[in-house]
Amino acid sequence: MNLHEYQAKQLFTDYGIPVSPGKPAYSVDEAAANAKSLGGTGWVVKAQVHAGGRGKAGGVKLARSMEDVKKYSKAMLGTRLVTRQSGPEGNPVNCVLIQGMSDIESELYLGMLVDRSKRRIVVMGSRAGGMDIEEVAAKEPEKLHTFFIDPVMGLQEFQSRQLGFELELNEVQRKQLSTTLRGLYSLFIAKDLSLVEINPLIITKAGNIEALDAKVSVDDNAMFRQAALEKLRDESQENEMENAAKRFDLNYVALDGSIACMVNGAGLAMATMDIIKLHGGEPANFLDVGGGATKERVTEAFKLIVSDTKVKAILVNIFGGIVRCDLIAEGIINAVKEVGVNVPVVARLQGTNVNEGKKLLNESGLKIISADDLTDAANKVVAASKGRL
Repeated sequence: MNLHEYQAKQLFTDYGIPVSPGKPAYSVDEAAANAKSLGGTGWVVKAQVHAGGRGKAGGVKLARSMEDVKKYSKAMLGTRLVTRQSGPEGNPVNCVLIQGMSDIESELYLGMLVDRSKRRIVVMGSRAGGMDIEEVAAKEPEKLHTFFIDPVMGLQEFQSRQLGFELELNEVQRKQLSTTLRGLYSLFIAKDLSLVEINPLIITKAGNIEALDAKVSVDDNAMFRQAALEKLRDESQENEMENAAKRFDLNYVALDGSIACMVNGAGLAMATMDIIKLHGGEPANFLDVGGGATKERVTEAFKLIVSDTKVKAILVNIFGGIVRCDLIAEGIINAVKEVGVNVPVVARLQGTNVNEGKKLLNESGLKIISADDLTDAANKVVAASKGRL
């Protein structure tokens, strides 16, 4: 789960991390009132969306007057911002952050994330702040400095000092960086984060470190113990079908292809998508109905699938271990009848009561194509998606 910048900055403040002052606004009048309360002669209007690259997409504007604040807020609120991370449909802008101007001497990058290959939190810092860190890592890797935090020992002071030297900070700034890193690490652990980024982390002309931006992602698997953060979720920034899937305990991720997949088991789902691509098709989704799939969940899964207008064919790939294939077949038949599926459905069943399941599908009288194995299923569904079956 991602947080908005203003929400992330509130967490930063709670953990002693200095941030640039700002206030969220949901209307033009509120934006103007926030600018007035912040004082000064200039402000930054920042669209609050769960996507990076806002500045290049027109989602960050420098306002030199109160009229500019109103103009930029009005131009952003109620629109959709399309960035390199949002996809072509963009993200809705329901809120803007009004932030005071900062006197910037230089910009740094600072981030923490979980490196699963090392089973450690990795800390990253760079003098190339304000830039796409992925581009810096790819083209100028020497500018990116990293170290790993031992989960038993925790963040060590010498690690913070070493990063301060690598970032060419003076003594005062190195102490401020150490304080910032301690706050970030405490926040990371306490709130079950998977990623936190400050880009840029600025050095002001007064020589102080300050978070000009903030990005925070919370591990979805830990939300059961992060009730306060769950309340901050903005479903308008998330895929509507993925949100609907969560309500029925379905693991769903929307993709760009035309062949929908319904599978039980994440590993089998990955293999199903791979074999579809191998045979010339493109998956429209990742959909894992789980090992304990029921008729009701299969029906809800079909509802999700057919709501995607890109779908030209559906591949159901079920291994009957915990759940019997004949029960899944009944679920498929009921779902196709109830939902009114108008695209070809290819079903490959394997496991417990597979013969009974195949018989039910073949005698259903519906447009359900039975497959003998995964390769056969992939060939048939790709052909069906292209109108050749």
